[in-house]
Amino acid sequence: MSDSQHESVVADGLPAPIGPYSPGVTLDRLVFVSGQGATDPDTGELAGADVETQTRQVFRNIEAILEAADTDLSHVLRCGVFLVDLRDFEAMNRVYAEVFGDHRPARTTVQVASLPDVGLRVEIDAIAYRP
Repeated sequence: MSDSQHESVVADGLPAPIGPYSPGVTLDRLVFVSGQGATDPDTGELAGADVETQTRQVFRNIEAILEAADTDLSHVLRCGVFLVDLRDFEAMNRVYAEVFGDHRPARTTVQVASLPDVGLRVEIDAIAYRP
């Protein structure tokens, strides 16, 4: 039996992490994506002020990391959603449903006091697998 090795995953074009962590880590077929904010990699700025626009960008960032790990959103098993205001739940959930369609990963959604970037309303992490 061989030891499993974990490897960092970095997607080209995404901003570098703001702390001592990897954007993603693989272990065997599992892919763990760190919480992603709504920074647009083309501008380096927050993508919009509303939660729908931000949620779309968050999923673009997650998708880029998953693709760098040879998988995609259809293989997500679980998401953690962090909202600054639970009143944004419905708007976030609309985008979430668009992104996943009939696929239904397990999910936890919580309200948090704040997120790392000023104006950031949503952060999402994910666990996926490589087919």
